Amino acid sequence: MQSLRELYKIGRGPSSSHTMGPERAVKSVKKLFPTADLFKVTLYGSLALTGEGHGTDRIIRETFEPVSCEITMDKVSPCNVHPNTMDIEAYENGAFLGKKRVYSVGGGTIVFDGEENPDTKITNKEVYSLNTFSEIADYCARKNIRIWEYVEECEGKEIWDYLSKIWQQMKESIRQGLITTGILPGGLGTQRRAQILFNQKHIDESAQTRENRLVCSYAFAVGEQNAGGGTIVTAPTCGACGVVPSVLKYMQDKQHFSDTEILHALATGGIIGNIIKKNASISGAECGCQAEIGTACSMAAGALAELFEMGLNQIEYAAEVAMEHHLGLTCDPIGGLVQIPCIERNAVAAMRAINALSLANFLASSSKLRFDMVVKVMYETGKNLLSDYRETSSGGLAKYYKNHQ
Repeated sequence: MQSLRELYKIGRGPSSSHTMGPERAVKSVKKLFPTADLFKVTLYGSLALTGEGHGTDRIIRETFEPVSCEITMDKVSPCNVHPNTMDIEAYENGAFLGKKRVYSVGGGTIVFDGEENPDTKITNKEVYSLNTFSEIADYCARKNIRIWEYVEECEGKEIWDYLSKIWQQMKESIRQGLITTGILPGGLGTQRRAQILFNQKHIDESAQTRENRLVCSYAFAVGEQNAGGGTIVTAPTCGACGVVPSVLKYMQDKQHFSDTEILHALATGGIIGNIIKKNASISGAECGCQAEIGTACSMAAGALAELFEMGLNQIEYAAEVAMEHHLGLTCDPIGGLVQIPCIERNAVAAMRAINALSLANFLASSSKLRFDMVVKVMYETGKNLLSDYRETSSGGLAKYYKNHQ
């Protein structure tokens, strides 16, 4: 598996696969053809169908500047390898210099055709030799270490400096989201609601209601920052970026966990995200929203279990429950924007992660399922979803909202 640096990335929203990925692709191709005076980009699949709403065309043009760029949205041609496919052609004085096909496979990660295989997720940057939860849990049990200690073994002590920056940005995204009001861009007229959730107490607020309100306000804050093009951390993607920071922020404030303990939790949650990224997908265009929000919920649940120093079986159970109950979740963003239902889904998944933690505290010993099995099921389920429900904005809420305006 790759470094956690490839899972947790600091960047601007609204989409890791539709803005961060294409931006990285453009920067790489510009270096390959430094004398080019014109680039022609063709977007396919989900990049074409929801690219305008996600700002894909805008970020491509901005990244190519001052070099000219022509963009074509091909919404018809099939994508046989990955639904987030783009071709970039380079020209100089009218002469063709070369062409690169790039796949944006989720979380801001890109794969060049012929150089790496997005189906098997083989890369040249792998730092973890173990690729499943069962393998990692067995290894940790034999050595009597926790998952975060395994991360340190593979990544080195410098990973903590990196994760510290990640945690600081997560908290800053929450802070910025809570003080920013107004309407999100894109034409839906979506009102920012994080500040309302944070400040407006329920008329008869119980402790449980307060917990839900605060956790949701943090998730909304980060989700709205992402939708507004603000800076966030992919966890594992932009569209699901609010789940992990919201539960960790809430628990740190409530239980007074140290930043070191939070970093250990981030490492454990990162391993869970990496396992899904390696063996299945974190791309909504490939496997629906279960791959994004479901993965974020699993990461958050596992991270919480680490915070409370639960056993390996309890960490696995929390992550498994979180993913199991997102199976089949479709990706149907209205208008191709990461707003409705995406922002609310971050909040709901955050609350579900806390519920998964509670269940793990009591029921892990009775579990009949393994996390790796549920990851496999999620991938097969995602592949069997109709393309209308895999980030094309062609079905579900996106379809009926458009038809009933």
